[in-house]
Amino acid sequence: MATKLSEVTAADMRAAMIDSQLRTNDVIDPAVVAAMAATPREPHVPAEFASVAYMDRAIALGHGRALNAPLVTGRLLVAADIRPGARVLLVGAATGYTAALLAALGAEVHAVEEQAELAAIARATLNNDAIHWVEGPLNAGAPGAAPFDRIIVEGAIETLPDALAAQLAEGGHIVAARRDGAVTRLVQGVKTGGAVALRSFADMDVAPLPGFAAPAGFRF
Repeated sequence: MATKLSEVTAADMRAAMIDSQLRTNDVIDPAVVAAMAATPREPHVPAEFASVAYMDRAIALGHGRALNAPLVTGRLLVAADIRPGARVLLVGAATGYTAALLAALGAEVHAVEEQAELAAIARATLNNDAIHWVEGPLNAGAPGAAPFDRIIVEGAIETLPDALAAQLAEGGHIVAARRDGAVTRLVQGVKTGGAVALRSFADMDVAPLPGFAAPAGFRF
């Protein structure tokens, strides 16, 4: 996605994003801050939204999808505790912004996206051997590449499919956002004894992901 922003202006906007949005809201992990400071966000949004790419808001990408606000992405990355060499499953890669951040953190990224146009933008924007693109249903993950040390679900879901949880290695971490009525909460969990129990750590507005609706009568 093209942008009219100059590199100087974009760098200034990234610095302001870090100082006004991230550092003031518990995104202080040095590696995450450095990755978000170095990674352009504007190539991953429609050209008409380039000037607001670093604002504290979600940005519509079309096809009912959105790029989450920077703070949401930052909080998820901090909670995921990414280490260099970690094998990470990214569910809902969209136009590739979070995939780029994960690669900057030294992860081996398996990025899943089901919307062909968004996946095409991501591939065209990023040329990084650390990122493996998987085009298919979000709720299916990438079973052929499992198990993963980390799973990041980049959006709000109502239920976590067993098939997705099964792709997390024992002792691995998963982060996501859980929709509970009108409230959305960031959640994290560790796989222990083959089970994943999620606990919330922040209430935030998070863009929903398709394919994760709970069955009628289901409670998370």
